[in-house]
Amino acid sequence: MVIVVLVVVVVVVEVVVVVVVVVVVVVVVVVVVVVVVVVVVVVVVVVVVVVVVVVVVVVVVVEVVVVVVVIVVVVVVVVVVVVVVVVVVVEVVVTVVVVVVVVVVVVVVVVVVVVVEVVVVVVVVVVVVVVVVVVVVEVVVVVVVAVVVVIEVVVVVVVVVVVVVVVVVVVVVVVVVVVVVVVVVVVVVVVVVVVVVVVVVVVVVAVVVVI
Repeated sequence: MVIVVLVVVVVVVEVVVVVVVVVVVVVVVVVVVVVVVVVVVVVVVVVVVVVVVVVVVVVVVVEVVVVVVVIVVVVVVVVVVVVVVVVVVVEVVVTVVVVVVVVVVVVVVVVVVVVVEVVVVVVVVVVVVVVVVVVVVEVVVVVVVAVVVVIEVVVVVVVVVVVVVVVVVVVVVVVVVVVVVVVVVVVVVVVVVVVVVVVVVVVVVAVVVVI
């Protein structure tokens, strides 16, 4: 009878050992899976943040290049306007000189020349006005482009803030999941230990009673 009881005790102890080993293996597998999931989530978040930042930087660089090109065009137009004004001034001076000389020679020819020159001056003034209007339009375009660049910078700041908030939320969620998994594993281990202790106590009591 004592041998039978001892055999039963050995079998029970072996079963308890197997159960403990299985529980330990399950706990290790769960911890490994949680770690892998956390690593994958962090890598995905980092890749998304890098892609968003690169796209935003490219857009801002393109906008800056456009603004520089527009400014260069405006400078060229202003130079052309200055040249036209200088030509008009020279033309007026030449006209005055010619008018004075021609008036001294022939009054009729002078009148005809004056009329023609006035027409030319009017045409040149109209051209200058048109060029000035074009310059004003170019300046307005530059201002609009500058406003667009400012808006793009604000959008970049907002996108960066949103990305930072998302990263913080993901990190908090991952930490909460890890804490929950650790708590569950600890509870399972405690339950298994309690069960093993109870089984051992029952077996010992049974052996003592039999003896």
